[in-house]
Amino acid sequence: MTLRALRTLRECDAIFCEDTRVTAKLLARYEIRKPVHRFDQHAQKKTSGFFFDLLHDGKHLVLVTDAGTPGVSDPGNLIVARVAAEIPEVRIESIPGPSALTALASIAGMPTDRFLFLGFLPLKKRRRAVLGRIASSDVTVFFYESPHRIVRTLRELAPLLGDRTVVLGRELTKLHETIYRGTAASIAGKLEAGMVKGEIVVGIAGV
Repeated sequence: MTLRALRTLRECDAIFCEDTRVTAKLLARYEIRKPVHRFDQHAQKKTSGFFFDLLHDGKHLVLVTDAGTPGVSDPGNLIVARVAAEIPEVRIESIPGPSALTALASIAGMPTDRFLFLGFLPLKKRRRAVLGRIASSDVTVFFYESPHRIVRTLRELAPLLGDRTVVLGRELTKLHETIYRGTAASIAGKLEAGMVKGEIVVGIAGV
């Protein structure tokens, strides 16, 4: 949590978030008391009217996510686009903080002058094509994955990647940060030995 982020939370009129319980814990830790409203991918339609009413009243609003950054594989891009289109006089600011993507990129030991970020991989439709795209990429590839699916994904990638270097980061920038380096097959074997928890980002060296 940066000083700028704390100042923004303290000075705003209301906070919109994915999970009010998660955000409440964060605010309690820093003794911040502000109105908090749910604004995840399921509640956006119901809450957006209220959100825009507050903006039209000149209120200073903050959009946060449970982990990561709004709009980067998290809710936020649609509401930002709508605000920019419908109320262009409203100033939209980015309050950057820790990012699992850039955190792993900085310690992966892979070229990052150019890289491909895929967000979360598709579950069914286009999954095979995306896995093939990863295998044939000549630049470093990064993607996010659920702890419940990571072993399956690595097993699917193993025959496509062979001995290509893979770096996996779990819970980056947090207390239980863990880094795995090896092949897709070897890392899958390590993860199968225990229960996988937390946010995961994967980096794969290009061809």
